Amino acid sequence: MPACGVLNKPPNVGTMFLMENKQRLTRDAVGSIAAGYGNDPSQLIAVLLDIQAASGRNYVDREWAEFVSARMGLPLSKVFDVLTFYSMFSTEPRGEFLIEICENTPCRFCGTPDVAGWFEAAAGIKVGQTSDDGKITLAYTSCVGACETGPTVKIGDEVYGNMDEEKAKALVAGCRGGHAKEVLPCKN
Repeated sequence: MPACGVLNKPPNVGTMFLMENKQRLTRDAVGSIAAGYGNDPSQLIAVLLDIQAASGRNYVDREWAEFVSARMGLPLSKVFDVLTFYSMFSTEPRGEFLIEICENTPCRFCGTPDVAGWFEAAAGIKVGQTSDDGKITLAYTSCVGACETGPTVKIGDEVYGNMDEEKAKALVAGCRGGHAKEVLPCKN
């Protein structure tokens, strides 16, 4: 499996909405996302992922969880079960760019603590925090499926391997400028 573009897939409904409209989510927008999946309760994860992507802050607000619950005919507790069980979801605002540092065993052996330190120094925040400008959140994650290029980080759907201090600085600078992918193409 390649260390880059692991999730080569077309943009999701939420991402397409955000790219086209560049505005805050509305009831109509969230309704359109759910309708794009036929308001099918079996598509709850996909709907929530798209809402999170369209939020502009990488999270699902309680308002939208309640809306989806009613729209899809699901108990609110079921929606929150999903939002709180899966680590890919957040119910609190995060940075526009979520930089996830792999801390699984192979990456730890390759230097995850160093990688975290490089990103913390470059971003001026600690893992678990969001920058004051709302651009970057640093977090640890489980395996991203690119062990052969560890240590790795994931930003959105892109995985960057063989991390070093210069790459960390370049990625943070790219995120601050709104375009990490262009600053450090996914070629490891």
